[in-house]
Amino acid sequence: MPQYVVLQVTLKEKFLGTGSRNLSELEGIINEQASKGYRLHTITTASAQSTGLLGGDRIQATLVFERLR
Repeated sequence: MPQYVVLQVTLKEKFLGTGSRNLSELEGIINEQASKGYRLHTITTASAQSTGLLGGDRIQATLVFERLR
């Protein structure tokens, strides 16, 4: 029977310029799950406007990891 782990990560876009401020956090989560024997199966994203002062937009990423056999 397949085993899965589902995690959500909020990516914060830079206020000026392009790109995410916390891609290293996302990479760390993927590598952590890989070290536990999981592979990234699916990733979906949804964007939301920033509600904070001087903050960029937010992207909500949902990651599904599948255990390797």
